[in-house]
Amino acid sequence: MNNLFIFFTALVISVALIPLMVRLAPRLGMVDIPDPRKVHTQPTARVGGVGIVVGSLIPILLWVPLDNGTIAYLFGAMVLLVFGLWDDSRELGHYVKFIGQFIAVLAVVYYGDVYVKTLPFAGLEPLSASIGKPFTVFAIVGMINAINHSDGLDGLAGGLSVLSLSCIAYLASLANGYQVVAIAIAALGGVLGFLRYNTHPAGVFMGDGGSQFLGFTLGFLAVLLTQTENTALSPALPALILGLPIIDILAVFAQRAYQGMNWFRATKNHIHHRFLELGFDHYEAVVIIYSVQMLFVAGAIALRYETDALILSLYLGVCVLVFAFIIIAMSIGWRAHQSRTSSGLVNLVQTLMRNAAVRAAPVRVLSVSIPALVIFFGIFITDVPRDLGLGAAILSLTLLLALLFSGNSDSILFRASAYIAAAFVVYLETKQADILLPLMTAIENGYFVFLAITIGLAVRFAAGAKFKTSPLDYLLIFIVVSVGVFSHNQVQHTDLGAIVAKLVILFYGCELIISHTKSRWNALNISTLGTLTMLSIRALV
Repeated sequence: MNNLFIFFTALVISVALIPLMVRLAPRLGMVDIPDPRKVHTQPTARVGGVGIVVGSLIPILLWVPLDNGTIAYLFGAMVLLVFGLWDDSRELGHYVKFIGQFIAVLAVVYYGDVYVKTLPFAGLEPLSASIGKPFTVFAIVGMINAINHSDGLDGLAGGLSVLSLSCIAYLASLANGYQVVAIAIAALGGVLGFLRYNTHPAGVFMGDGGSQFLGFTLGFLAVLLTQTENTALSPALPALILGLPIIDILAVFAQRAYQGMNWFRATKNHIHHRFLELGFDHYEAVVIIYSVQMLFVAGAIALRYETDALILSLYLGVCVLVFAFIIIAMSIGWRAHQSRTSSGLVNLVQTLMRNAAVRAAPVRVLSVSIPALVIFFGIFITDVPRDLGLGAAILSLTLLLALLFSGNSDSILFRASAYIAAAFVVYLETKQADILLPLMTAIENGYFVFLAITIGLAVRFAAGAKFKTSPLDYLLIFIVVSVGVFSHNQVQHTDLGAIVAKLVILFYGCELIISHTKSRWNALNISTLGTLTMLSIRALV
């Protein structure tokens, strides 16, 4: 239950804080101006890192035991946030940024005592601290810069981090590594809250404040997972867990060194730039890179106890294939989308999208079906823990006051209330699902499938003439499917796949309803208020 609180606290803080920072960005000088080496064409606030970092760190302070490693991590994260925000507003040189990076990493390595003790192919012979600690410092600093350099397309660095963090959280949960799981889940909540605003075309960038934090967190957790929490894992596993950003930055540095260029001067020669040069559009480039990273993290989970040679062979083999495709395609002048003729399916969808009634129908169905489901769960659920009921009581009172006195129908409070109510009822309903008859379970599952299809239609019809999926949609679908697959045979995780799948469906549905509703006294807010009130009464009376 704590992990759910950690995740949703981070998510809500991130989602609520970023819009406030966007308003302050011009005053703080934290606006990214387009130039020839950048992909975006409009000035964009780069303050998303504040939401990611603050959203991640607050639940860690609230629910994670503060040992030396955690204290060092929190200190390092704040140092990187300060230096990152300084760079986002003043454009620091690389050497100044390195000062902040080394301060942060030296803290976790030498004060937190988190460092690499075994290397691939070295057997069980441990490294001495005099070698392992300096190696770890340079490895984590390298990971910080790898994520920082991968932040070149909307949703790219955040999505890659989500995949790696999900993998780390899952592997740590198998070893009952609460500290690693909690930190990874907190960072996941912070990043997903940011991705709410960063899907192409992005309304905000994470900036160095966010990208350096994510690289630091991933490096720290990868070392902690494989070197402390579960030493049975292969020491080569971080290559798959961290994936494409590692080989990308190494290839870029090698190319710059070969051409006699400054290693740290930004250029357009990263993998994502190459895919754009090959004619793939923004969405396609991001989805392709996500797909490669998905292969890596799935391989990390499947091969976690395999030999170092097999793990590194998979990693290097996929990397060779990716770079070989890019090099060959560019050398022969191949380009994606050489023909722009639309297919019959695309033409049919575009025709349907021009009909206003057809476009509005899915959202109207969701506006009735999701509030009805939330109310049904509120009536059905009988066993409510007291702490959860107290939270529901506080939230229901706050929501009632907002409904009575707020003039904003799209208030963050309404959105957060709907999300939290959905999380409460799904969690509690899943815990009571064993009393359902098989027929009722089948009906409930069918209802969620119906909601998922309706949401898909609503998203498609709201997307204009482009018949494409968002990379964030693709990322969430992968996570939901993966959770279901990898938790299937784990007794302690049997509910997790169902909870995550249902929550993703309800969150998307709530978001669509809110974005198409002008009145605050709508069915979703009323059903949320009623359900929270019922839960609080059952727990407290």
